[in-house]
Amino acid sequence: MNSRPRKHSLTLKGHRTSVSLEDPFWLAFRQIAAQNNRPINELAAEIDELRGADCGLASAIRLFVLRELQGQLGDQP
Repeated sequence: MNSRPRKHSLTLKGHRTSVSLEDPFWLAFRQIAAQNNRPINELAAEIDELRGADCGLASAIRLFVLRELQGQLGDQP
């Protein structure tokens, strides 16, 4: 699979930003937000607040998606 990261726009607390994510991560992120009846910008803002200074927003979103999917599969440590 050749899925190069693409820029996606988000609004975090009234400020526009973009994250570069591969399409499968972006799609899963949108699905997780929808399943939880949350706007994607709200979820991204929460992830942004919780991430450490040494972790970029795109990486934090990827890790969030991974944890969510692992939890759905029952593989959460």
